[in-house]
Amino acid sequence: MLLIPAIDLKDGRCVRLEQGEMSTATVFSDNPGKTAEHWASQGARRIHVVDLNGAFAGKPRNASAVKAIIEAVDPEIPIQVGGGIRDLDTIERYLDDGVAYVIIGTAAVKNPGFLHEACDAFPGHIMVGLDARDGKVATDGWSKLTGHDVVDLAKRFQDYGVEAVIHTDIGRDGMLQGVNIEATVKLAQALTIPVIASGGLTGLDDVRRLREVEAEGITGAITGRAIYEGRLDFAAAQKLADGES
Repeated sequence: MLLIPAIDLKDGRCVRLEQGEMSTATVFSDNPGKTAEHWASQGARRIHVVDLNGAFAGKPRNASAVKAIIEAVDPEIPIQVGGGIRDLDTIERYLDDGVAYVIIGTAAVKNPGFLHEACDAFPGHIMVGLDARDGKVATDGWSKLTGHDVVDLAKRFQDYGVEAVIHTDIGRDGMLQGVNIEATVKLAQALTIPVIASGGLTGLDDVRRLREVEAEGITGAITGRAIYEGRLDFAAAQKLADGES
């Protein structure tokens, strides 16, 4: 199972938020490229990048920082990017720059036709990010809660041809409260495509619990605040996720 370090970008810097609130941003680094290089040196086999400004603005705002991340790591380490992706031109630019996977979130919920077009135009490169609170999907940088059920929506998007679903429990993101295993397993069991867990991963116990349900279709977990605050040793956690003692 992949452990995927998150690099959340705000004004060109690496930050972490609590429950998606921009006012809670804690800056961890002024150098996104070096941050990516560090996690790669610790054994990361994929890196998750979110343009937070882009998520609120509706278009990319941290393109130079994303390029710095791509240039800093081995080309064999895939970079997945989300935040403010609303049109096919943006996807094409990211892929041309070397991004492996583009994550569509708000636009997928508000404009499913766009997601369908993206999957057709860029097969194998589109993931969908579904951010949920109590099973209901949120949009616009988590500021708006919809009436959409996360499982129902994920099934629909699976039929479009998305590569994977990234499931974030908003209530736990950045709060170090542990992964919502039950909700993630429920989603994975309903799908045939991979599910990546996000939100709340705190320590090695979370990694063990995720490994126990990996066979349900949970192929990875994104981790942020825990590794930046030193609560989770990334290298040790990835070894545990790989089944090593």
